[in-house]
Amino acid sequence: MTIAPVTLCRADLVGVLCETVGLNRRESTEMVDAFFDQICTTLLQAEDVKLAGFGNFAVRRKAPRPGRNPRTDEIVPIPARSVVRFQATKALRTAIALGSESVAVTPSTVASSDT
Repeated sequence: MTIAPVTLCRADLVGVLCETVGLNRRESTEMVDAFFDQICTTLLQAEDVKLAGFGNFAVRRKAPRPGRNPRTDEIVPIPARSVVRFQATKALRTAIALGSESVAVTPSTVASSDT
């Protein structure tokens, strides 16, 4: 029997803020929404977002390139576009590689491993 992976969603983040910080649900929802709104706004301005201990989000421009229709083998132009790229910090990559219970990613582990 396989266990389906659990996905963390926005409502889960709101719940964690309620429990750990002591904010009420409305305040927690506003904080989570403001956090993601700021990340989106920054990325829409083509600026990078760097979150210590977690990773970096960056907007990258992909050049136009030729593609191929697999059914007809016809060459199809793929236009230039912008994409968001995420790069996890070394501390987060290490924690994931060792298993989620093995290493906690905290500001102290970030300071020691991202230098």
